Amino acid sequence: MGVRVITDSTAALDAATAAENGIIIVPTVVTLGGVSYRDGELPLQELVERFDEGVSTAGPPPGAFAAVLDGAQHGAVILTVASGLSSVHRAASVGAGESSVDVRLVDTGTSAGALALVALHAAKVAASGASLDAVEAAAREVADEARLYGALKTLEYLIRGGRVNGIVGGLAHRLGVQPLFELRRGRIGRLRPAFSRRGALNRLIKLWRKSRVDGARLHVIALHAMAREEAESLLERVRAEVEPETALVAEFGAVMVAHTGPGLIGLSWWWEEG
Repeated sequence: MGVRVITDSTAALDAATAAENGIIIVPTVVTLGGVSYRDGELPLQELVERFDEGVSTAGPPPGAFAAVLDGAQHGAVILTVASGLSSVHRAASVGAGESSVDVRLVDTGTSAGALALVALHAAKVAASGASLDAVEAAAREVADEARLYGALKTLEYLIRGGRVNGIVGGLAHRLGVQPLFELRRGRIGRLRPAFSRRGALNRLIKLWRKSRVDGARLHVIALHAMAREEAESLLERVRAEVEPETALVAEFGAVMVAHTGPGLIGLSWWWEEG
């Protein structure tokens, strides 16, 4: 066994893909109607149907990180969602402090598909027998390069959660506004909105196309929240122009959906040069 690669469940990696690549996932927590569930235990459909019972999210306890570090003789790299968005990074730091393992803690500044791409690359480097320093460096390189863009289908859940003013949100809903955002280097940037679903998906493709690096290998993940067909279509549009080295369709986790509701669609990628 080489360097252990660990991330949290905000990364859009299903259990099978994580296991196949030797990545350990530490689940975040969603509390619905006063009952707490580890991310992945609660079907998204149920979360949406019971949204009015009250939803909150939390990072894993520090002990969850300490537990997965046990026996990591060659050290471990822990990759977390952006520290400004969640308590995960803090919990990982405390958990690492409770372990005798040599741990490199990386705040990736991102989440979802971009975090997944960081973890996949770090795991690939670790599997080659690389040192702890090399795995950490590889993770930081991708974290700096990976892009994550998303489009919300509705503002309804942001309004219901008190994150958007009801009057403003209601007007935007009537106008068919589809908010777009970018999460990169720890910051959520609001982009010019689209005014239809088709327009939002077209914008995601245009953003990806604009970033293209000639001669580089593409790693891409199309993301969705209960909208798999749209994510698959998005990935096919990318494939019509470039055949990726990594190409996945993945679902946003419950923590993300607890804030945005269903219909969220996203695209994450990075271009590997050299």
